[in-house]
Amino acid sequence: MAPEASSSNDGNGAGSRRKPALLAVTALVAAGALGYGAYWALVLRHQESTDNAYVQAPVVQITPQVAGTVLAVLVDDTDVVQVGQPLVRLDPADARLTLERAESQLAQTVREVRTLYANNAALDATIKLREADVARMQADVARASDDVTRRRPLIATGAIAREEMHHAEATLAAAQSALAGARSALAAAREQAASNRALTDGTRVEKHPSVERAAAAVREAWLHAQRNELPAPVAGQVARRTVQVGQRITPGTPLMSVIPLDQVWVEANFKEVQLRDMRIGQPVSLKADLYGSRVEYDGRVAGVGAGTGAAFALLPAQNATGNWIKVVQRVPVRIELDPKQLAAHPLRVGLSMEATVDLHQTSGAPVLSAQPAPRASSQTAVFNTPSAEADRRVHDIIAANLGRPLQRTAPVTVAPAIGAAASVSRH
Repeated sequence: MAPEASSSNDGNGAGSRRKPALLAVTALVAAGALGYGAYWALVLRHQESTDNAYVQAPVVQITPQVAGTVLAVLVDDTDVVQVGQPLVRLDPADARLTLERAESQLAQTVREVRTLYANNAALDATIKLREADVARMQADVARASDDVTRRRPLIATGAIAREEMHHAEATLAAAQSALAGARSALAAAREQAASNRALTDGTRVEKHPSVERAAAAVREAWLHAQRNELPAPVAGQVARRTVQVGQRITPGTPLMSVIPLDQVWVEANFKEVQLRDMRIGQPVSLKADLYGSRVEYDGRVAGVGAGTGAAFALLPAQNATGNWIKVVQRVPVRIELDPKQLAAHPLRVGLSMEATVDLHQTSGAPVLSAQPAPRASSQTAVFNTPSAEADRRVHDIIAANLGRPLQRTAPVTVAPAIGAAASVSRH
């Protein structure tokens, strides 16, 4: 009987030892659940995260404004370029010939307009000559009329022959016809003079519309000559270069792209149910797969897209079909990055990111109803080339063909888009 009592005592001791352990485990699980619940209530409930986020940047497309043959391609893919740095150089021969032809046309136009002004004096002299003819013809008509008037009473008395009377009447008719012709010639001369004055009144030779039109053609040809070198409109990295030496290009042909990597942003595609409490200006923490968790970016919500990704897809969904399955849509949210962090840890277009929005800040307007604050528009000053050289060429050509000194006026500064047309697309 003694051994059985000992075994019973051992079982009771093991059970008594397991009970505190189970209670401790239960307490730990409960504490963990309470801790996680508190963490969810205080932190996780006020966060929205997604790993469907990617780096985006402006894509500045380089396209020519004039046709030509490529003589030199000065950059290649992955090259870093500065603002105004030459990228492509075209053959200037065609532009040079066009400029020379426009300059010759301007010189000819100045001389033709000078002829218009000279014709005014000639036409005035013609009017005076026609007026003298009319006066002479009027005197002839008056004399012939007097002869007829004197001879008419003498016919009855037989003092003169009827044949002499017929000669006097014929002379009067001829004088009247000559007077009518002279008056018509005078009217034609006056109309011709008025027509010529309509082309010259109120302006000088150098300001004549025909001269200004020819001068504008010279300036245009000069601008085309400057567009044979395509500069970089922004600083960035060259990508998607397709142009080659010897290639014949036309205006608008895509040659390459320049990506300003200091202007990148993150496009985070959140589910539509995640946008309820999202506000403009809320802080965002981001991590890039490139650097891992050791680098964390600070950003802020800048705006939300106008539609879901499916709405702007190349092949949008046809939800009116019979076989339909509801899919939660995603809306792109634009997140701006800290420029200092971006300079310390550069990013590239298309890199994967993980974004977490802190919803504690509720002072901003909802992303779906807010009007985002206006941002500085993309712009460049590399094309603002003054046309002083073109104005000087025009002035010299007019002065050389005017026949008198030309007073130089202040040149009109023209700021054309010289070189390449820079189109910015944001993907």
